[in-house]
Amino acid sequence: MARRVTTRRRLIVTAIAWVIAFLIFFPILYTVLTSFKTEGEAVSVPPHFLFFHWTLENYIEVNARSDYFLHFWNSVVISVGSTVIGLAIAIPAAWSMAFVPGKQTKNVLMWMLSTKMLPPVGVLIPIYLLFRNYGLLDTRTGLVIILTLIDLPIIIWMLYTYFKEIPGEILEAARMDGAGLRDEILYVLTPMAVPGIASTLLLNIILAWNEAFWTLNLTAANAAPLTAFIASYSSPEGLFYAKLSAASTMAIAPIVILGWFSQKQLVRGLTFGAVK
Repeated sequence: MARRVTTRRRLIVTAIAWVIAFLIFFPILYTVLTSFKTEGEAVSVPPHFLFFHWTLENYIEVNARSDYFLHFWNSVVISVGSTVIGLAIAIPAAWSMAFVPGKQTKNVLMWMLSTKMLPPVGVLIPIYLLFRNYGLLDTRTGLVIILTLIDLPIIIWMLYTYFKEIPGEILEAARMDGAGLRDEILYVLTPMAVPGIASTLLLNIILAWNEAFWTLNLTAANAAPLTAFIASYSSPEGLFYAKLSAASTMAIAPIVILGWFSQKQLVRGLTFGAVK
């Protein structure tokens, strides 16, 4: 009897999980399907899900109208650049907070996290003026700087959490063997925290890739990433849903593929230190 109840419970939980997964995935599926429709079929009511005239016209027109590979390269440079610089700053910062904490360490961590609650539009004007004065508008360098700064609190918090799970005695033993600060971080701490660092890296790349507010307000053409590529299909004449869906599919495909192939590493990093 108990086995039957357990089996039934597993089936119910599995069914609920599949329903939730489908609800989460449905907007992506609908966007992909819409990208293969004509503009008329894209706005038809009720919508056609499978039985419609499949066409590649939207993808052909999007590629003819916009330089997809320029936007793609901008996204790669901006997301990877901001992530690498962020990790270079966050690893020493998280090390100091985890292994050499001060009286105000927790307050500093909370203050950093509180900056993520600030509405970006509240600081748009001063940052825009700073970027204009220093020639950083519509440049990859400018976007790398701003994305590094806005994601740095999350990177430090995640690394701090992972580092706290590493026994401090290991680092003390390394010091007793003559390891300096640089060797301690590079050759002892970093290899032990590879899962956590990898998951932080992947998550930050995803956040930077999907950032839209700053990329739309601080770029025009030269450094515009894929978020600006999507937004270009919204015009005063209205939304071209089929072409917008095609542009969205092309923009999200690389990061979805990256997430799919790195999901094991991401989950491993997010659960790093959960079980001792």
